[in-house]
Amino acid sequence: MQRHSPTPSWTLQPTTPDTIDEVVTFMNHARQDMFPTLSSQLPDDVARWVQSGYFLTARNETQLIATIGYVPYDHRFPQLDYRTLRTVEVVRLFVLPEHRRGGLATALVSALREHARGEGVECLYLHTHPFLPGAIEFWEKRGFQIADVEEDPVWRTTHMQLML
Repeated sequence: MQRHSPTPSWTLQPTTPDTIDEVVTFMNHARQDMFPTLSSQLPDDVARWVQSGYFLTARNETQLIATIGYVPYDHRFPQLDYRTLRTVEVVRLFVLPEHRRGGLATALVSALREHARGEGVECLYLHTHPFLPGAIEFWEKRGFQIADVEEDPVWRTTHMQLML
């Protein structure tokens, strides 16, 4: 397991037209790893997202090792009213297991937040689930607050927000 070092062994880069296919493949594999039964039931929205939003990747010397992005929020959750705020939805934070616990996810979130702020975004929204180990705590440590928790006994979708 890689540990945090003063000099990161990775670089952050925005997704470009030349890297879209690689990024989509990486994110789809990550989704399949995290949600094996669900990934075969849902349509593939990743390619559309990468083209409509802003995505960052992290690479080491040899490969793509992490992603994060945001897309325009689509107002699909009626209990959340972001209509008066310029809101984007943070999606697809994934770090390969062997590159976790070294500050990479934090660096990705920070870079994404700064880009959003520069674009005039007022609210970062995301949702996660309690069955993803450490996810809620991770986002809370980065300033996100819980906006709602759905009562569904399986998913308990936890909606979170960060006002910029």
